[in-house]
Amino acid sequence: MSDPIKPRTINGIALNRVFVLSLILVAAFGGWGLIDPAGMSGASLGFTGFMLTSIGWYWLLISTGFLILAGFLAFGPYGRVKLGDDDEEPEFSTASWIAMLFAGGMGAGLIFWGVAEPLYHFRAPPGMLGETPEAARLAFTLTNLHWGLHAWSIYGICAMVIAYFTFRKKKKPLISTPIESLFPGVNGQRLGQVANILGVFAVVFGLAGSLTMGTLQLRAGLGELLGTPLTFGMSLAIMLVMYATYMTSTAVGVDRGIKLLSNINMVVAVLMVIYIALLGPTAFIFETLVDSIGGYFTQLPALAFHLMPFEGLQEWTASWTLTYMIWWLAWGPFVGIFIARISRGRTIREFCAGVILVPTLFSLFWFAVLGGGAVFIELFGGGGIAELVSQDVSRAFFVFLEFFPLGQLLGFVALFLIFIFLVTSADSGSFVLSMMTSDGQLNPPLLYKLVWGSLVAVLTVATLFSGSVEVAKAMAVTGAIPFSVVLLLQVVGFLRAIRGEGRSPGAVTAESSSTRPIATTVGESR
Repeated sequence: MSDPIKPRTINGIALNRVFVLSLILVAAFGGWGLIDPAGMSGASLGFTGFMLTSIGWYWLLISTGFLILAGFLAFGPYGRVKLGDDDEEPEFSTASWIAMLFAGGMGAGLIFWGVAEPLYHFRAPPGMLGETPEAARLAFTLTNLHWGLHAWSIYGICAMVIAYFTFRKKKKPLISTPIESLFPGVNGQRLGQVANILGVFAVVFGLAGSLTMGTLQLRAGLGELLGTPLTFGMSLAIMLVMYATYMTSTAVGVDRGIKLLSNINMVVAVLMVIYIALLGPTAFIFETLVDSIGGYFTQLPALAFHLMPFEGLQEWTASWTLTYMIWWLAWGPFVGIFIARISRGRTIREFCAGVILVPTLFSLFWFAVLGGGAVFIELFGGGGIAELVSQDVSRAFFVFLEFFPLGQLLGFVALFLIFIFLVTSADSGSFVLSMMTSDGQLNPPLLYKLVWGSLVAVLTVATLFSGSVEVAKAMAVTGAIPFSVVLLLQVVGFLRAIRGEGRSPGAVTAESSSTRPIATTVGESR
């Protein structure tokens, strides 16, 4: 009897069900967006709006649950368990490891929202009068909630589950692996295929939404610096250049390319933020940092369960806090697989510190410098940036840089950072999508990379028709809504599997005896 799960092969390339079904469904959405962009945008906004407002409690509980679970794993009995063999050492230095976390996770987003989000909440805070000292304090607390421990805990748990099964249990690096461990047999494999398809959806839509926002910011930056038109044609040209760049990298393969680009970007980003901190209102910025750290950590227990139903602000919560939480869930499968691949040999405790705590602290510093400098300009300087945020959020960062010496040069540096961050994300995303749809092949066929890189570009162009950041955000979270069920099943499978570590500390179960080769570097995997 033939195996119903066995993929068919054409010219030596396995065309399995996950690849074919995902390709058909994503291509259909991309075609819809090109033929009727207004219809696709409206449907995305309507679907996400309904799901966020009707079951908002569900999304916040999931996100907070990931944070609680991460704390338990870091400080509980499994903290010393290695994501690999007991005697295995980490593949990358700690500095390179953390740099790659940012490149894969939030690099371009931090630049896009570094100035804009604190100013937005400062001007229009939920439930209080804007442009006051109290509004400024709340603005940083909310921004840190959106970009802090919750976000990195979601990334961390998604990555830890994959890393544990891949490097500890020697299983395939797929979303479906923890689920198939819960439901062995053909039925489990079928359920795993559904999980992989939903994971593909989450990654594709998350990438398309993020690339759309990045393209809009690049267009705004070029407009501020060079006076180029803010038209759809310019957006299309930027996207085509980006597409050519990341597809060339994907097709040719660059040894340790992600590591090199991530290190360069991290160094440039740190130097830029230090430059702004030292040449801006330094004392005010560091006072903002200390104040925002205190406000965030003291209010975190309440904010982790805060939906504001009594104030009638459910729509605000849905538009900001819940949208962010689902956004991180959307990027979870992509960033999770990526982080897992670069975290081999780390203990769970070390992993939680590097993936969750360190990036959170850096994010707090980042927003204190950029957001703090912008709020200072609004309160004590010329002002005007906050109003711009409500008109065109993508221009805010570049207008902010004009208040500093060599502001135009800083603007070009920012353009470089945004472009490389986006190229790295798209390149890595194409690779991860190819791996997810080729049964976990560590060196997936070039055809797969070209197909997924092109489909992400098509969906991005379709979203660019709207020219709206709100539509881009809706697209980014659309795929994550059904994927949330898969995440919960993954966590259950992980917790069930790791219980054996408590009974036999440091021992690899017999399940790991059937090993399969794992690439030792990101470069080798490409």
